[in-house]
Amino acid sequence: MLLTTMASVESADSNSTTFLDSEFRYVLFPVFYTIFFILGFFANLYMLFVLRCLHQAKAMGEIHIYMTNLTIADLLFVCALPFWISYYIHKGDWIYGDFMCRLMGSFFFINNYGTILFLAAISINRYWAVTRPLDAASSDHRVRGIIVCVSIWVFVLAMPVPFLVSPGVNKHSKNNTVICRCFEGYQNETIDKKQTVAVTHFLITGLFFVVFLLVVICNFLIARVLISQNPTLSEIQGVKRRALQMLSAVVGVFVLCFLPHHVVQGPWALAVLEIEEGFGHVNYSRATRQVLNDAHQITLVLMGLNCILDPVVYYFATGKFRRIITAHIKKLITTFTKMQLRALLDEISV
Repeated sequence: MLLTTMASVESADSNSTTFLDSEFRYVLFPVFYTIFFILGFFANLYMLFVLRCLHQAKAMGEIHIYMTNLTIADLLFVCALPFWISYYIHKGDWIYGDFMCRLMGSFFFINNYGTILFLAAISINRYWAVTRPLDAASSDHRVRGIIVCVSIWVFVLAMPVPFLVSPGVNKHSKNNTVICRCFEGYQNETIDKKQTVAVTHFLITGLFFVVFLLVVICNFLIARVLISQNPTLSEIQGVKRRALQMLSAVVGVFVLCFLPHHVVQGPWALAVLEIEEGFGHVNYSRATRQVLNDAHQITLVLMGLNCILDPVVYYFATGKFRRIITAHIKKLITTFTKMQLRALLDEISV
């Protein structure tokens, strides 16, 4: 069932447009972001530890470089989560100042679009490894991996620069109280400002669908190559199965975490901006605007889910990574079993 609520009445003055709000988000975000923070922090720290083990074993290939940078992007997002949890606990009132609003908003952008681009790089890398296995096995492409990662970081760090150099906080009045909205509340800006915001949203959405199409094509071609093969050895069949699982994990992250948000993003931006005339002007009903805003809140939660799903992609990405994790799990189980046995023997001896 779609969650819908009445929008709260919030304005900057008596002639301004009301702020379109979804009250359920002030419960939804603190709960889920707290879960994402706890699980994402420890999962991604552990991923860095595993990647460090690979580096020490001199098994740091191109794909592992992408995975390391993807983990760093996830940790940036996780570190920003306490601020956003506080924001929603305070009913959408940003209490940390304009600079921190701009910085935390940039972290959110860097994680989401850095993740999208690094997953795309992993997909292209796997496509190349499957379609040109001899070249992939005989070549060291760490330099290429480093160049690709630097290019991605330059791009995702440059994209939020306009947000960093312009105010992020918009002040409004709600029930005679001043509310500081962080990257929200543009409904009372000039038409030019609103249209600029709308164009930005549509450009970002367009970029996402280009990358998403590339990822789908790469993974489809990889799956076609793998399925067309007819291996007889059970070990080779296991490799094929795990490769297909990795493809499912990558596409699954895109479809679950990012696709819903970018489908809703354009219509939602026009709904909340309420552009009076010209480009971006739409005649949405009040109910339609509310449904779009509610859907947008849910898709934001799904986007945050990527910080704990990315380690699943890592597990299926390479055999070396999987073997280290499996060895750690076995060691943990063995240690736990020995502790339980020792405790039992102590009880019997008493």
